Amino acid sequence: MSDRNGCRVVFDSRRRLIPRVWRLALFLVAGAWLTCDPVVAAELPAAIPQKLDTLLPELRATYEDLHRTPELSFQEIKTAEKLAARLSALGFEVAAGVGGHGVVGVLRNGTGPTVLLRTDLDALPVEEKTGLPYASQVKTKDDTGAEVSVMHACGHDLHMTAWLGTASVLASARAAWKGTLVMVGQPAEEKGGGARAMLADGLYTRFPRPDYALAVHAHADLPAGIVAYTSGFALANVDSVDVTVFGVGGHGAYPQATVDPIVIAARIVVTLQTIVARENDPLDPAVVTVGSIHGGTKHNIIPDEVRMQLTVRSYKTEVREKLIAAIRRIVRAEAQAAGAPKEPRVEVSGETPATYNDPELTRRVAAALRTALGDEQVLERPPVMGGEDFSEFGRAGVPALIFWVGAVDALKYREAHATGLTLPSLHSPLFAPAAATAIRTAVLAESAAVLELLGVKRKPR
Repeated sequence: MSDRNGCRVVFDSRRRLIPRVWRLALFLVAGAWLTCDPVVAAELPAAIPQKLDTLLPELRATYEDLHRTPELSFQEIKTAEKLAARLSALGFEVAAGVGGHGVVGVLRNGTGPTVLLRTDLDALPVEEKTGLPYASQVKTKDDTGAEVSVMHACGHDLHMTAWLGTASVLASARAAWKGTLVMVGQPAEEKGGGARAMLADGLYTRFPRPDYALAVHAHADLPAGIVAYTSGFALANVDSVDVTVFGVGGHGAYPQATVDPIVIAARIVVTLQTIVARENDPLDPAVVTVGSIHGGTKHNIIPDEVRMQLTVRSYKTEVREKLIAAIRRIVRAEAQAAGAPKEPRVEVSGETPATYNDPELTRRVAAALRTALGDEQVLERPPVMGGEDFSEFGRAGVPALIFWVGAVDALKYREAHATGLTLPSLHSPLFAPAAATAIRTAVLAESAAVLELLGVKRKPR
């Protein structure tokens, strides 16, 4: 599909990427943000892409600043201040400190529905290795007091930049919509507590209760310029499970005088694999992963205890409950079978509920995205087992939708899929989005989604 105005990328019938190679190459060589227009949103009000074009230099500076100055979960003080100041300058009623460092901006524009658009603020304890000129050099103390490097390795800097761009273009195009726009800057998404904290602090009572909630997330295996969605369950329940197995320590040369918690833990790890393989319905997705196991100090010493950390993933509530119950049963049974001196400890924490995209809302927004961006730019994707606490906004009784924005440079995407190379994933120290194209696409997509819900319907001529 040709596009004389830009560097659109499309998929053919075999879903293979076909780039406009000559213009993409020019874009990469030039290294500029304004040399290509990856998406022509002809169906959007003309004022929106026009305003976006004028905003791109400012958005570039914003993105690089946010990327250079990341903050960990529950520490997003300066990040929140930056977002609040931008919204205030655009004419939003702004409240800060909601649920910690959350930011809420309200723009009222006559009678109509209320739409919430969320972005996440926090970064990860990851040392950046991208080599970008604006790479993060930030080091800070984590919750335990340990010094860690900090990086926006999950695209939250991209989300915030697009969110600000959307706020700006919609504020300047009020003739195209009626209702109330609620912009939510949510802290602590990576730890799964920020959305719940904002709701507990009155997000749906102190501010206009939304009729719809929207969010976008960068996708590390889709080319920039592509938008994707999933109807129904899109992301998983996420539970963290900490297991402590107790034994009787002693000399490794005299195991008969001990109860070895390492052996008990090894049996537990193996038996846990049967939960998904033999207890769960194969048609109900589930994951039980032992991500860490620690015990002992020396070759010839049998320790008193072993600690394990698990991540547990599912979609349905009943599956989640069954997985947790099975873990507790297996851990206790293996300890009892080995004659452990006391019952093991099983602690479940950090629950993030599954994200469910309201099917009717998804259908409406997907149609609007195709109209605005083009059919070839909008894909339907299967659900994934990652987690997102954006789910909390929907579980509080509001139809919700989170959709994906491709983040990979198109040429790198094509090369990786042609050669079998693995692209840097989210949370990788090498994750470096094709930010110019991804941000522009995200602003147009967010604007199209909001206008589908708030837009003034024009009479046919």
